[in-house]
Amino acid sequence: MSNTKVRYPAVEQFIDNNKDALVRSVQEIVRFPSVEAPAAGPGAPFGEAVRGALENALNLGKSFGFETTNLDGYAGCIDYGCGEEMLGVVAHVDVVPEGEGWIHPPYAAEIADGRIYGRGTMDDKGPAVCAIYALAAIKAAGIPMRRRVRIILGTNEETGWGCMDHYRKVAEIPTLTFSPDADYPVVNSEKGIYHATMRCNAKTNIRINGGTRANVVCGKVKAFVPVEITEVEKHVSGILAKGFGVELEALANGTEITVIGLDAHGSMPELGKNAMQAAFAMLAELPLAGEDKRVIDILHNRFGFDMHGESIGLDVSDASGRLSMNPGVIAWDDDGFEISIDFRYPISLDVNEVRSKLKAALAEFNPVCTHEKQQDGHYIPADSELVSKLLKVYADRTGEYKEPLSIGGGTYARAFPNAVAFGSEQPGISGPVHMPNEFIGIDELMFNAHMIADAIIALACEE
Repeated sequence: MSNTKVRYPAVEQFIDNNKDALVRSVQEIVRFPSVEAPAAGPGAPFGEAVRGALENALNLGKSFGFETTNLDGYAGCIDYGCGEEMLGVVAHVDVVPEGEGWIHPPYAAEIADGRIYGRGTMDDKGPAVCAIYALAAIKAAGIPMRRRVRIILGTNEETGWGCMDHYRKVAEIPTLTFSPDADYPVVNSEKGIYHATMRCNAKTNIRINGGTRANVVCGKVKAFVPVEITEVEKHVSGILAKGFGVELEALANGTEITVIGLDAHGSMPELGKNAMQAAFAMLAELPLAGEDKRVIDILHNRFGFDMHGESIGLDVSDASGRLSMNPGVIAWDDDGFEISIDFRYPISLDVNEVRSKLKAALAEFNPVCTHEKQQDGHYIPADSELVSKLLKVYADRTGEYKEPLSIGGGTYARAFPNAVAFGSEQPGISGPVHMPNEFIGIDELMFNAHMIADAIIALACEE
């Protein structure tokens, strides 16, 4: 990407001169394994590692002379400037579990081939650090402000969004906001999100367990079947041909099957390989009997390798995109199983339709919803000040004018009334988020810092 318009050389120079420091700051915060954990006392509602990551980011802001506030460990604020109105830049410091299959350790923040590898480098610690350096560059350049700027740092974006619930209760809502937690040029439309965990009754000999989160493609499951290993071996070729790994272990009363797929963000299941669905397909071919066969046949028929709810009557599309479905977690016991599923549904679809179709799909098991999370879709008009200025910012720096996007991912933009996502992923360049070997290129890191600075200037400094 090349600069076509550089209007504030002092800002450019500050960011470029601080390249090494920016890289080190990203490495430092990535080394906190900030996956949500049980509360660790006051100020740590999501665990010690999450608190550490938040404090690290706030201390970085403090080192540049900004006013910082820790909102009880739920969120943090880094403030600069004056003005009656406020621009918010909202990012998060928590991450999804690391999963398996890493070449570089997920929390070592190792540099190789011009990239920083680690969980959170792209989603969303790297962009959060870029925002802090971008604001520091504007401060150092002394550019007059017409709006205050607040960098808002959340701590459980990947799970329950309790961080934003708390922020909205105790802190000021920005006049307009952007979140560097999706794609360029601008995301002004986000599909609705529905996560459900369904408890299902099923007395079986089989067991299937695996997955980490509803919003992560299930990368690995272990299954037990009361079938001898020599018979199981006859039925592995189908899923091997689809790119899955299979490991078998003979047990006294059957076979343990490990199916290995590929983690990915649950809103983009096509980027992963769902090991749970592969296990359903493989077990459906085995010579099971009675309740074992009935249960597996139902699960395979309902979910197959579907990514859009095709088999349960939910393959719906509108201008915001096509519904996506990700069976993310399954846990089996003597009385049945729990399955957690992530749906990203078009804005025009009522979430109650998703609920009812899911319940109908599992009706044979008398399902009970034990947990659900729902967020409405989000849309900001393309001709709004926020979207139009950010599109111009992107075009000015890259020389490319592009239309705003709609995504299935859920960003903090939907937590605020006048908000969009702006960056930080670039198609064909960015590393795999929610997947093994997540990375951010150092050149991409610098690009993002410059782009965020441009956005802040356009929205908080210039008329």
